[in-house]
Amino acid sequence: MSTDTETVAQATTVRLTGQHRAVLAGGVTALPPAERPTPGPIAVLPTASGVFAAAVRDAGGQVAELSAETRGLIWLSYSRADDLGATLAANPQIEWVQLPWAGVDGFSGVLAAQARPRLLWTSAKGAYAQPVAEHALALTLALLRVLQKRARAANWNAVPEGSSLYGRNIVIIGAGGIALELIRLIAPFGAVVTVVRRIAAPVPGAARTVQTDALHDVLPDADVVVVAAALTAGTRQLLGAEEFALMPAHANLVNVGRGALVDTDALVAALAAGEIAGAALDVTDPEPLPDGHPLWSEPRCLVTPHMADTPEMTAPLLAERIRLNTRAFLDDGRFVGVVDPRSGY
Repeated sequence: MSTDTETVAQATTVRLTGQHRAVLAGGVTALPPAERPTPGPIAVLPTASGVFAAAVRDAGGQVAELSAETRGLIWLSYSRADDLGATLAANPQIEWVQLPWAGVDGFSGVLAAQARPRLLWTSAKGAYAQPVAEHALALTLALLRVLQKRARAANWNAVPEGSSLYGRNIVIIGAGGIALELIRLIAPFGAVVTVVRRIAAPVPGAARTVQTDALHDVLPDADVVVVAAALTAGTRQLLGAEEFALMPAHANLVNVGRGALVDTDALVAALAAGEIAGAALDVTDPEPLPDGHPLWSEPRCLVTPHMADTPEMTAPLLAERIRLNTRAFLDDGRFVGVVDPRSGY
């Protein structure tokens, strides 16, 4: 994308869809006419969907079978990245691809292999931020109130245990839509939020924003560390043995980003040794977490099986993202969730 591409609105929300709104952490990218994809028929693959086809039509788009005339592609499968790559290789006339999820790490190979000037990628980043942030808050409260231990109890234990979220120091790794929404949700608790991100630009609502190379400086004061970053080559296993050793023994870890952001073996060891108080994971590495894995039986750990959002929550949000980007594709060039193939998000 050229330097005259305009990105507007650092953080906003769009049209109500059900009970949630999309959080546009990166704003709307307004492409100049010369950089916009060529309008034309849009294919919905690898399987048809009435909901998402309707979103295309609501925006004035034409849904059609894949052909030489196809110019846009709505891809609805996260697991079939190889099929997407083959589809794009066989159809170089496609100039816009809408991906189904916020994270695009599963498509990294396709993004690299299909890099070409006239191919625009958009994702659902920010679209699902509200339900995921809600889940992150639930996991945070559960850990502070030691629900991972209480839920396993088989007898009455009246020993006082647990702490409050009010006034706690929360470190959030990542500055996307999930982080922005979580900051809003925990504001009534008077928690002090530090955001760790790739760049130093301040995040609204955070008491402090630091760059990733300062992570070790903020971990010793953390009561809760929430991982909500994108998975890239630079963030893989961002938290490992060294980072857990820096965290206070009373600190808790919440991961709603990607499992591979955390070194699982190091986490197992840290929990077993009591280096940190607990961990709540909606994502794991490996995923699915195998039967018999130590994290299932670890009394300090709470695992939810990648259920921070559900199809019931995400379908209307993805439909709204498709509607907005179809309108941009056909008319005004104001795309939401533009992906930079070089950075991987």
